[in-house]
Amino acid sequence: MEWFTAPEYWTGRLVFQKALAGVYLVAFLTAARQFRALIGERGMLPVPRFVARVPFRRAPSLFQWRYSDRLFAGCAWAGCAVAVALLAGADALLPLWAAMLLWLVPWALYLSIVNVGQTWYGFGWESLLLETGFVAVFLGNDEVAPPVVVLFLLRWLLFRVEFGAGLIKLRGDECWRRLTCLDHHHETQPMPGPLSWFFHHLPRPLHRVEVAANHVTQLVVPFLLFTPQPVATAAAALMIVTQLWLVLSGNFAWLNWLTIVLALPAVRFPSDPPALTATPLWYEVVVLAVAALLLALSCRPVANMLSRRQVMNRSFDPLHLVNTYGAFGSVSRVRYEVVIEGTADEVPRTDGDWREYEFKGKPGDVRRRPRQFAPYHLRLDWMMWFAALSPAYAGPWFSALVERLLENDRDTLRLLRRSPFPPDAPPRHVRARLFRYRYTTWRELRQTGACWERTYVREYLPPTRLTSHR
Repeated sequence: MEWFTAPEYWTGRLVFQKALAGVYLVAFLTAARQFRALIGERGMLPVPRFVARVPFRRAPSLFQWRYSDRLFAGCAWAGCAVAVALLAGADALLPLWAAMLLWLVPWALYLSIVNVGQTWYGFGWESLLLETGFVAVFLGNDEVAPPVVVLFLLRWLLFRVEFGAGLIKLRGDECWRRLTCLDHHHETQPMPGPLSWFFHHLPRPLHRVEVAANHVTQLVVPFLLFTPQPVATAAAALMIVTQLWLVLSGNFAWLNWLTIVLALPAVRFPSDPPALTATPLWYEVVVLAVAALLLALSCRPVANMLSRRQVMNRSFDPLHLVNTYGAFGSVSRVRYEVVIEGTADEVPRTDGDWREYEFKGKPGDVRRRPRQFAPYHLRLDWMMWFAALSPAYAGPWFSALVERLLENDRDTLRLLRRSPFPPDAPPRHVRARLFRYRYTTWRELRQTGACWERTYVREYLPPTRLTSHR
């Protein structure tokens, strides 16, 4: 079938595959370095406890059969190794069927992680990576030209990511319709980056232009992905530029980077494809069957996207094959932060020697500038932002976090920037207080060197100690 392939997108496929392998590498590295404290055997939300109550059919995972921290670490580091191999072009050295199986490995390993990750893996970019990774399995290698159907599926996914995000904004917070959300968003976003302070202080008319441009990029431009070239390339390029602007303005894990990756196959790069073999019949059958399945599974996400009760970031099947996406349907006007402190005092006093724990990415010390971490994902720092919005978000894990801080748990402390207590002298008590943070003005920044100003709001958690210390 001559219509089945599009050799002119050979370079676009190559760039997409390398970039996707890079995102996989970051995702597996994040899992390998953080899992013990979050979902390990002694984690805040242990996997064994989760799989004991959730059946395989609801959360398919290798860890449903057996779990140990050593096995999880092996899977995470194996995912890193496969991602590196794909970056190095190992799939191009294999027969087509073997290359497809190689691309299936990181998808299956990451699915096993996400499906037992619970709250820590409840972000939309987890499902987005899985859906993208599954489609990529059928994109082929250097033996064949890229299948038109798979290129369409990638554009269809990018369309749903952008258009769904645009709709959730129009239906959500009125500030998106008034073009005023960016008066607050750069200050109140989950994890600001090194340039977020400057983005916040851009002139308000420019903020209006940013929001209006975002609406155009998410609600109009996605339709152009399905038009002939060079219009489709221009649409993808505009999406890439918009995502790079978001990369500069904050830390959103690999959400923006993966959206950029999805736009790459829609770009028609000027190149001459190498000599390619005829497409095997079995490959055409498999690709068409998978495409039919994914389009059928798209019905519920599309119905959700068109509904007035649209929800964000939800999977409609346990394999995360087709999902719904969206971000920041509402924007906070005020930034609150939970500040955790410990003391070695036997009797905790309000004016005692309380020392603050420092997180890597979330605001703490008002003089410490935010750093760039994305696409690496600091899961605990992100969830601390939700905890500040409402204690209900932190209900399943916050008490476990405090308990491990009281124990000076090594794995938990590795998630932090700094602990105020030496390893052999844990705190006697830990407390949490809620503060309101705001960006300083240009004058305040020059005078004090602080990019934040904070005000005490209320007690979040009273002084707590381990039962064994009583």
